[in-house]
Amino acid sequence: MADEDLLIRSPVAPAAGAVQGRALPANLEAEAAFLGAVLIDNRVLEELVAPLRAEHFFVPLHQRIYERVVTLVDRQMVVTPVTLKPYFDGDEALAQLGGTGYLAQLTADGQGLLAPRELAQQIYDLALLRELVSVGRELVESALDTSEEVEPLRQIERAEAALYRVAEGASEGNEAQAFRQSSLTAIQQIEKALNSGGHISGRTTGLSDLNGKIGGLHDSDLIILAGRPAMGKTSLATNIAFNCADRYRRDLKDGIDMSKSVGAPTAFFSLEMSADQLATRILAEQAEISSERLRMGKISHDDFQRISRASQTLNDLPLYIDDTPALTIGALRTRARRLKRRHDIGLIVIDYLQLLQGSGRANDNRVNEISEISRGLKTLAKELSVPVIALSQLSRAVESREDKRPQLSDLRESGSIEQDADMVWFIFREEYYHNAAKPDDPTETSSADAVAKYDTWMQRHLEVVNKATVIVAKQRHGSTGNVQLKFVSEFTKFMDLAPEYQRDDYD
Repeated sequence: MADEDLLIRSPVAPAAGAVQGRALPANLEAEAAFLGAVLIDNRVLEELVAPLRAEHFFVPLHQRIYERVVTLVDRQMVVTPVTLKPYFDGDEALAQLGGTGYLAQLTADGQGLLAPRELAQQIYDLALLRELVSVGRELVESALDTSEEVEPLRQIERAEAALYRVAEGASEGNEAQAFRQSSLTAIQQIEKALNSGGHISGRTTGLSDLNGKIGGLHDSDLIILAGRPAMGKTSLATNIAFNCADRYRRDLKDGIDMSKSVGAPTAFFSLEMSADQLATRILAEQAEISSERLRMGKISHDDFQRISRASQTLNDLPLYIDDTPALTIGALRTRARRLKRRHDIGLIVIDYLQLLQGSGRANDNRVNEISEISRGLKTLAKELSVPVIALSQLSRAVESREDKRPQLSDLRESGSIEQDADMVWFIFREEYYHNAAKPDDPTETSSADAVAKYDTWMQRHLEVVNKATVIVAKQRHGSTGNVQLKFVSEFTKFMDLAPEYQRDDYD
């Protein structure tokens, strides 16, 4: 039986897949030739450039053949028409083509070996075109359907999400993932943790003690960083964003395989501060010059030279700042997808959650709106497969307690924040509250009680000054606990605290 006859009789996708009488983009000959090349030489799979998967084939039978070939190759088996035959003895679609003889027919001329990578790329590209046709058809149908409430902005958001999935090569119908693929991803993460010395398997925070507690920032996780005003939320978030982006920049320059880097290009959505204010903070941190002095111009020429050198060093820092105010959760997701597509960002930071707006449908109820936003951020983390750090305010209930350390119940406006988050961190600086209770300096005429009170305050001050605690109040994949850090308020910079200064009363 000739190849053409076999291909013509191949059981292809249902006719419903056609658009207005036109066939969907596909090249059955290319699929058959590529499968033949793989069956002749299994090493073809190692040379693929396109991320080819079974669902990218148009013919269902070809999908099953390719999936079985990949499975057997992963088991270190040699795959030929003969070794493949037992798996397809009862395949009805193959029986219509003359049985397992079709497998041998695929390897008859070996033309696929002349350009296997080009064939794989064409199969992949045509699959994306078919997916694009599907997205376009659904977009037209939903736009023409006015039987329900018309929400054009929501339809645009859904269309952009679908287009992003097409750009990433994802298939709308590929919802379930084989355990084999999931376990391979898990093994890669475990290997990364092992190579890092057993401390980090995700993106780095740049803070060794925090990395050691959480194992790094993991893909698809939503991390809530909360605290009262003046605790240093934005400073810590800025430090982490810089550290992650800078690690990626340094690894890239050092020629390290980017798949093994714990850094990543980072997107920072600042709804409170402008991009130049954030840049000033980062430059002040790196040059170790007071940001207050920078703003007021109270710097020397030497200070200016240090700032200039820091700016030149960080020219190629893959940190992207979006300071658009009053973003909706839908607009933020659209911008994040664009940054992912253009710059392959691996971390998103949002300052801060309560300044985001919902879709408009829940604006009459702030609790419902915050719930929609927190769910949207978790969905974004999963969709882009990146960690998302969202800053959050705390309620004033903290101030009314004697113990000022925050608790999960202090998360403002919605319990869904705690529910949707994979991790919840609180930043707490006792120094802030301790300074507010400072007694008057004793004088020569002061009483012994006043002197003793001041001495007690000063002793405690020396213990808490320039120290901060990150309270890991929730961690879905690990234990809770506290991480102590050094905080240099002059430079708004967090650093690891030397072991001799670690305190036991927060453990």
